[in-house]
Amino acid sequence: MKELITLIAKSLVKQPEAVSVTVTAKGDVEVYEVHVAPEDMGKVIGKQGRIAKAIRAVAKAAAIKENKKISVEIV
Repeated sequence: MKELITLIAKSLVKQPEAVSVTVTAKGDVEVYEVHVAPEDMGKVIGKQGRIAKAIRAVAKAAAIKENKKISVEIV
């Protein structure tokens, strides 16, 4: 899951080396925090959050296959 989110984020930004994803567990939910360079923040979020919503949708679809509950946050 972490690799999938990292791959998507790195393909969107100008500085792929600045992308990092950290995983923390809050109860039964895995929280994936995506860290990007400040100037790439808009590219990952998109207009009205559309790209961020799409990243979350893809990640949640992959999580359902593995019977997991996840949350994706862009930091």
